[in-house]
Amino acid sequence: MIEEGSKRGKAMVEKRQLFMEMRAQNFDVIRLSTYRTACKLRFVQKRCNLHLVDVWNMIEAFRDNGLNTLDHNAEINVSRLETILSSIYYQLNKRLPTTHQINVEQSIGLLLNFMVATYDSESHGKLTVFSMKSMLSTMCGGKIVDKLRYIFSQISDSSGVMMFAKFDQFLREVLKLPTAVFEGPSFGYTEHSVRTCFPQQKIMLNTFLDVLMADPPPQCLVWLPLMHRLANVENVFHPVECSYCRSESMMGFRYRCQQCHGYQLCQSCFWRGHANGPHSNQHQMKEHSSWKSPAKKLSHAISKSLGCVPIGEPPHPVFPEQAERPQELTHTVQPKPVANNMNDTMLMSSGTPTPTKSVLESPSRLDEEHRLIARYAARLAAEAGNSTQQCPPSDLSFNFDANKQQRQLIAELENKNREILQEIQRLRLEHEQASQPTPEKAQQNPTLLTELRLLRHRKDELERRMSALQESRRELMVQLEGLMRLLKSQSGGSPHSSPSHGAGCSMPMPIRSTSAGSTPTHTPQDCLAGVGGDVLEAFAQGVPRNLRNDLLVAADSITNTMSSLVKELHSVDDGGLEEETNMRNGGDRGTVRLQKH
Repeated sequence: MIEEGSKRGKAMVEKRQLFMEMRAQNFDVIRLSTYRTACKLRFVQKRCNLHLVDVWNMIEAFRDNGLNTLDHNAEINVSRLETILSSIYYQLNKRLPTTHQINVEQSIGLLLNFMVATYDSESHGKLTVFSMKSMLSTMCGGKIVDKLRYIFSQISDSSGVMMFAKFDQFLREVLKLPTAVFEGPSFGYTEHSVRTCFPQQKIMLNTFLDVLMADPPPQCLVWLPLMHRLANVENVFHPVECSYCRSESMMGFRYRCQQCHGYQLCQSCFWRGHANGPHSNQHQMKEHSSWKSPAKKLSHAISKSLGCVPIGEPPHPVFPEQAERPQELTHTVQPKPVANNMNDTMLMSSGTPTPTKSVLESPSRLDEEHRLIARYAARLAAEAGNSTQQCPPSDLSFNFDANKQQRQLIAELENKNREILQEIQRLRLEHEQASQPTPEKAQQNPTLLTELRLLRHRKDELERRMSALQESRRELMVQLEGLMRLLKSQSGGSPHSSPSHGAGCSMPMPIRSTSAGSTPTHTPQDCLAGVGGDVLEAFAQGVPRNLRNDLLVAADSITNTMSSLVKELHSVDDGGLEEETNMRNGGDRGTVRLQKH
């Protein structure tokens, strides 16, 4: 008794676990019921690992467990349902790599409790075969067109026409899924649901797919294609800033307002009804499930205008209306399930899917096929020989001319296609050059604005540094000019002195400026105003130069000036030396010290 009570308590905890985790995701803040329902069912699908099971693997699991031989209204108990789910998940782990193995026991427990809560609300402990097939084929992974083809095979007769009673039964079962995630008021079953979906009297496969995959689909099933679109855009990245939350990137859907220019919202803000500025929730929004750069948009528009891209692509391939007859498989050895190959080995027919190709074929059948192929090839060769013998020379020449014209036409079309591709490439390059960032475009891009601010700050810093260096250079040049004047006055008018050295001799020694760090508002020539002689000549250029060239010119000027000073000192006569000795006795020690150096 104690063990039975603990098992029941554990079952109740597991039954509530999935719903408690779903409530923790806070999906109820989504204001649109369609997105809210699709998000909840997508969460259940991923939490139970059903998104890893392809629809073809699910169909194979139905066949392996003998469900295709049971009537749709037949009931199976919970223990057999658990066995079926175990086979599905254990086969899944065999297909997955060792690093991506799932917890089979946990997945079985979550899915089993969800199915019982959904389809056995009265606790009978049994589910119908059709309920299980409808739920698992809807909630598993794979393409929606493949799921709908399988569902149509379950609700159509032997002639490939949909039975309205079966479709009504399918709606009853599949609409229990939104009810299980507390969305029954929005997507519950009504008696008029069938006629609102199909007002026609005769529904074939392609019509069935057209209606359920239309945009928009029937209101009662609008959440089904949305759940598949959610799965396709979960990892889609949009390098666009959200106009409400200011997030610099979006994941999933992207929504663009059709009235407010440049107003875009991420899926979280749009689902919650956020809006700011002139935008309103009443504005029409366009949903984008992918991101295309401006260059790709231009090339796609050009290709579309030139007819390279089909404009109206059908939402699904067109299938034959009549169901093909099942093959006789009495003496065929059944192969083991092969992962991800069901699309090639299964064919939709009335009732249950039947294999069209057997993986294992007998050697006698292969030999028979080889003989048929050889016989057909020989007959084609004989017909070709007879036709060449019967054709007169005029016909042969006519065929040759026709082939020649066709080859010329093909060559012309290839040349034209090559020219069109070159034109597309040229337009793409022009567009990329035109889309380079400019100051006007940078105002709309915060990243470019930040880079421009950093560049301006760096420019100001470099200008302040240049101003300080030029001020220091000016002071050095003025000091050098003063020393040159002192030497000239001591030499007493030496015949070797240069006449330009006397320019600006009355200029006093400058005091170091305290405003060297300010932003310069003058040219490099302005900072040498008042400097005479060779120093001014060295920097008196007609056009402004950068700091590096100015420093090089200053170094050359200092070198030339020091060379002239050395020559003048060597040319001083003995009288000049005695005069300098007298001046040294008079107290001008600094000058003699400079002379010795």
